[in-house]
Amino acid sequence: MNPTVITIGIALAIGLFLAGTYNSLIVLKTRIEEALSGIDVQLKRRADLIPNLLETVKGYAKHEKQVFTDVTKARTAMMNAHTVGEKAEAENMLSGALKSLFAVAEAYPELKANTSFQDLQRQLEDTEDKVAYSRQFYNSNVLSFNAKVQMFPTNLIASMFGFKSFEFFGANEEDKKSVKVAF
Repeated sequence: MNPTVITIGIALAIGLFLAGTYNSLIVLKTRIEEALSGIDVQLKRRADLIPNLLETVKGYAKHEKQVFTDVTKARTAMMNAHTVGEKAEAENMLSGALKSLFAVAEAYPELKANTSFQDLQRQLEDTEDKVAYSRQFYNSNVLSFNAKVQMFPTNLIASMFGFKSFEFFGANEEDKKSVKVAF
């Protein structure tokens, strides 16, 4: 065997390994970006439903100004969130504000019977399910990427090209508490 051929073969194998590892990191990173985009789409959809929901509820519960203010502030915070952490915090804040809004709606039987309100509530519940699925999909992709970035020998290549772990889209402490059901 010629030493030059062996050296070229080793260099080629190392080059192919580097390229393959780099490309797999790019694919995983792109999946994370796609998943985050999916979350953004669902959060935007939810944010677009909220003004209609507020207007419907306002017609029945005019004196519940604090609830309306809280929902509006939470919606604004969500629309202005840019990082994953900010989005998670704003999304959790909005979920809490919407729970308060629906609790207010419980006190108004005419509102609960209103078909517009029922339709908006159904759309919002559907969107909440989609947000939850999108968060799960994002976190699954983050898990795959972060694990790969931290495992040897990929961690050497990841650090060489500046790949960093991504932040998970987490729940706040309030969402982690167990739900108490009373009959």
